[in-house]
Amino acid sequence: MKGFHLRKRASGMALAIALATGAVVATGAIYAEPAHAQKKKKKDKEQASAYSKEFVDAYQPLNEAANAEGADVNALKPQLLALVPLAQSDDEKIAAGGMIYNAAIKVNDPALQLAGMELMLASNKVPLEQVGRYNFIAYQLADGQKQYAKSRQFLQQAITTNFSAQGVTVADLRIAMAESFFQEKLFKEGLAYLDGAIKDRQRMNQPVEERWYRRGLTVAYNNRIVPEVYDFTLGWLTSFPSNENWRDAINLTRNLNEFGDQEILDLLRLSAKVDALQNKQDYIIYVEAADARRLPFEVKNLIEQGYASGSLSRDDIFLADSLSTATGRIAVDRRELPSLERDAGAAGASLRTVVAAGDAFLSYGEYAKAARFYEKSLGMPGVETPRVLTRLGIAQVAMGQHDAAQATFAKVQGQRAPIAQLWSAYADMQQGGSATATTAADTTIGG
Repeated sequence: MKGFHLRKRASGMALAIALATGAVVATGAIYAEPAHAQKKKKKDKEQASAYSKEFVDAYQPLNEAANAEGADVNALKPQLLALVPLAQSDDEKIAAGGMIYNAAIKVNDPALQLAGMELMLASNKVPLEQVGRYNFIAYQLADGQKQYAKSRQFLQQAITTNFSAQGVTVADLRIAMAESFFQEKLFKEGLAYLDGAIKDRQRMNQPVEERWYRRGLTVAYNNRIVPEVYDFTLGWLTSFPSNENWRDAINLTRNLNEFGDQEILDLLRLSAKVDALQNKQDYIIYVEAADARRLPFEVKNLIEQGYASGSLSRDDIFLADSLSTATGRIAVDRRELPSLERDAGAAGASLRTVVAAGDAFLSYGEYAKAARFYEKSLGMPGVETPRVLTRLGIAQVAMGQHDAAQATFAKVQGQRAPIAQLWSAYADMQQGGSATATTAADTTIGG
């Protein structure tokens, strides 16, 4: 089984943003208006009452000590923290918060910086144009201390105010929010947030970067979160349907499931359609699942296509023997098709005969006949509904009945559901006229 990996893994956005704007936090002091109430005669009594005598008595000497040349801020830390509960009015909060924050910068104390920033934000005195910036800084500080729930509150306020800075967009902040959930191992919550952010941009006709999908499906895949892993995969393929992405999506689906031969066969049929058969082992697994004795025409086409494309060398004994077996079986198999069609069409035909007819005609590219027998079998007792629906959908895609195929694939439940979803995405891609992933391998089923 091929390993699934994404070539460009997304780094932690919270860290990336912090590094990109670290100077804002590390070197830039935010100066709040100092409360030198005792140095001024207040003409406005209401303004004067914004500072209590107790606060002023504590604030003034502490402010002078903290701003003195060579001040030992670490030694002053208990007094700085003791000022927090004394700050009751909005003016006291903005003054105390600014002093604490600026003092903390001098000794690079993130916890103390956060205490000052929180106090300033609680004051309702931060200039409107700076609210987003202050909240963003508070987010960085809280995130750096792994206070994720608190950091997300600040980050949401930064997003709400449409904060941006050099190298940091609101879209980056949305990714950072998802990363905050991931850091706390709240994977489902983070994936739900990221999915919502993607849908928000789509509703506003704004582009969604591929890294958003990649990040979501990587987190979901690494932590085996279903069905989210398939949801992100399908969104990714719909928006970025490259052959490489199809290859990753199919490998991801193989790796997440313990499929039997029949499931593998239908998944690798899709691999052939989108040019995602990667190497000899993929071809061998396909040939084993199809069986040269049971589906000789399909096996012959597959191996010859591999030879023609250079994906296979002719020195592999298993493949050479399978090609020989398939080639020798085709003439007999074709002669048996009319009788198989007659028997399967009879009123008293067994389920096994009807499904076998559908499988045979599908492999020979007679899709209308295959669809007819698959549809007949669906009404018979004991039918393996997910398998028959999958192959009915495949036949419908081959006939260009894309809407019908998608409706059929949507009915597939159980272990085959991810396979059907990928085929449905392929049907949608074909209906949309995408040129991506159309190759000579399209002739694998039915020549």
